[in-house]
Amino acid sequence: MDTNFNVIKSSGEKVKFSLDRLRASLRKSGADGQTITQIVDKVQGELYDGISTKEIYNRAFALLKKKDSYLASKYKLKKAIYELGPTGYPFERFVSAILKYSGYETRVSEIMQGHCVTHEIDVIAHKNGHTTVIECKFHSEEGRNCNVKVPLYIASRFKDVKSHWDSKAHDTKLEAGWVVTNTRFTEDARQFGKCIGLYLLSWDYPKNDGLRDRIDRLSLYPITASTLLTNREKQFLLSRDVVLCRDLKDDVFFLDHLGISETRKSKIINEIKMLCKN
Repeated sequence: MDTNFNVIKSSGEKVKFSLDRLRASLRKSGADGQTITQIVDKVQGELYDGISTKEIYNRAFALLKKKDSYLASKYKLKKAIYELGPTGYPFERFVSAILKYSGYETRVSEIMQGHCVTHEIDVIAHKNGHTTVIECKFHSEEGRNCNVKVPLYIASRFKDVKSHWDSKAHDTKLEAGWVVTNTRFTEDARQFGKCIGLYLLSWDYPKNDGLRDRIDRLSLYPITASTLLTNREKQFLLSRDVVLCRDLKDDVFFLDHLGISETRKSKIINEIKMLCKN
């Protein structure tokens, strides 16, 4: 079949369709070679010029879910991050959890004094005598990338906080400012961050150490990745600060509170345990 046609990304941009990218995304879910080939063959037969990447994803996801809900949960990771909204608070807690499981001590939504004004910091992280301040930029819609204005703004806040910090005695050294987003940074934003000394973390940046890489490496999947929980149930759990699948693995209190049947609860717990395997 001829695959030399365009697909429409969530940003509206037209790009050439790539079978290799579809295979790679399925491979990241943990699907075996036979399953990947079967899904690619089925999806390929339904493609047409101008199809959206969302339609391709939905079809591949539906086929993968029929095969294994656990694999489908991993495949929908990017969408699951968007589902942490509509507010940015669950995403802040999610970023905090990733840092915590990377050896940091973390606090969320803290007020820090700057030289000029006070600042509400999304996440403060401590490790090995160093303190890091992190600003989280959450987007609930695909296609909205962080442009250079974001690191420009964060750099000025960090400079103000660091100026005051350095004027006082502390047990740790404040030496790093981070900007974390669930989407992507523009080239100008990345260039400015590198130049000014801000660490930028997005879905796929830095290469091989972006959000997706860290989540897969640590098996820290958000509760929204589950394909067995309903949207209402996920929102209930998020409202109780249950952000990670790990939060439910050894404590089914909230599932009992939701009145979930024993049969369904068993399936949900099994899916979650599979996602938490490292």
